[in-house]
Amino acid sequence: MWTKQKRKSIKGRLVVPVLATAFLSYFGFHAYNGAYGIYSKEQLQAQTVVLNKQLADLTEQRESLERQVLQLRDGSIDKDILDEQARRALNLSHANEVTIIVDRGKKTN
Repeated sequence: MWTKQKRKSIKGRLVVPVLATAFLSYFGFHAYNGAYGIYSKEQLQAQTVVLNKQLADLTEQRESLERQVLQLRDGSIDKDILDEQARRALNLSHANEVTIIVDRGKKTN
C-alpha cells in the first residue's frame, strides 16, 4: 500500500508568527498613540499645567476685582475720590477743569 506523505509548507509555519506580530504591532501602536495611550497622557499632563496656571491667574484677577468692589462699598470711600476715579476711568472731565497731558514715553533731562 502506498502512502502519500504531506510535506509541511513554509507558509503554514509562518502563519502564527505573522499573526502574532500583527497583533502585537496593532496593540503596541495604540498603547502609545491611542486616546488613552502614553503619548496622550503626556499631552494631558502638559495641558493640566497650562490650565492650572490659567486658573491661578484668573483667581488672582477675581480676588483683585473683589478687593476693588469692597473699596467702593457705601461708607468706605469718599464721594470725591469716587468721582475722581470714575472720571479717570471714563476719560471725562468737567468744562471748567484744566487737563494736563503728560507724555510718559519720552525722558526729560
